[in-house]
Amino acid sequence: MTLRHKKLLLYIIAFLFFTGCVAKVEKPGVSLVPVTAREYPSLVDDLDRETLELAVARSLEYYERLPETRVYHFGDNDYTIKELKESLLEFREIIRASDSDETVEKRIRDTFDIYQAIGNDGKGRVLFTGYYAPVLRGSLKETPEYRYPIYRTPDDHIVINLKEFNSKYKGQRIIARFESGWVLPYYTREDIDSKGCLKGRDLEIAWFADPVDLFFLHIQGSGVVSLSDGTYINVSYAQCNGHPYQSVGRLLIDQGKISPDEMSLKKIKEYLREHPEEMSDILGHNKSYVFFRIVEEDPVGSLNVPVTAGRTIATDPTQFPKGAIAFIRTKKPVIDKDGNIILWTPFSRFVLNQDTGGAIVGPGRVDLFCGTGINAGIMAGHLKEEGELYFLVKKK
Repeated sequence: MTLRHKKLLLYIIAFLFFTGCVAKVEKPGVSLVPVTAREYPSLVDDLDRETLELAVARSLEYYERLPETRVYHFGDNDYTIKELKESLLEFREIIRASDSDETVEKRIRDTFDIYQAIGNDGKGRVLFTGYYAPVLRGSLKETPEYRYPIYRTPDDHIVINLKEFNSKYKGQRIIARFESGWVLPYYTREDIDSKGCLKGRDLEIAWFADPVDLFFLHIQGSGVVSLSDGTYINVSYAQCNGHPYQSVGRLLIDQGKISPDEMSLKKIKEYLREHPEEMSDILGHNKSYVFFRIVEEDPVGSLNVPVTAGRTIATDPTQFPKGAIAFIRTKKPVIDKDGNIILWTPFSRFVLNQDTGGAIVGPGRVDLFCGTGINAGIMAGHLKEEGELYFLVKKK
């Protein structure tokens, strides 16, 4: 883009603001409320401490990149990055030094304030879902079998941070493309997958055989590509096209094609494969599109640090503090050796708020990263349970 084009782009966006063509963004309401010591949940953790330490270290890595004076909100109270780092370090010291779960719980109760998410109903009811990193067979070259690509971020993809024009738009952005002197919305899923508008631009990272599996790689945001020579590459979210996420599961329910009681990731895949003539229209309903990048280790979340299986949650970044320690209570499936869910059981654990998701909006939604592979996919595909979400911060 030339300097003239860049200036023109800025003039266009400024015009949108000052003529009122961009909707005003209201400040979100209070999403966390303090919990009295008498109301603290039982802080029982169902996973090992090693994964918890790893997740804590990854949040610390994120905080190290931020100015210590930056502020995050816990309800009506503000905490700086410096205070959140101190909270993580104190928490890590507690789990390292304590020889029993009872000691961990007592020290946390003595050391931390706890805030509860108000949920969508204002009474603390939070809906938990899951996501995972699928392992998919793929190819680094297009072949008659492997015909469906994932793309890296195109060079005409523009991200406009609106806070540069007015601080009240902090956290808001526009994703666009610049063409023939015009700022336009970026291409939709239909434009890219059906009309092939990115073909021939050397943007492909890998190709896949199954468009259904590929679509859900976009939904999950990361995965592992298994190559024919026995090697693997890890791919993770890099950017999106800026269009809002639309649920194809909700579409199939609304059209009476899958009942709400039957709805699951498995059922959606079955329907799409049994009705290939409908596939393009159904998948195109979700105009949102993800661009990927190759990463060296575990899938990378929105904080640009790896996510940790069972320990990373995705929430709405306008509602909850990024990187912070959280505690969840909900239900999980028990899966037998054949991959069948035999029952659901309550669980609770400490987690770190390290990711976001297009469908994870408001104070009553949490997405739990379930890990990589078949069992993680089963859990993520069926998890849709109500529960409670809490955040912890060291007492001042």
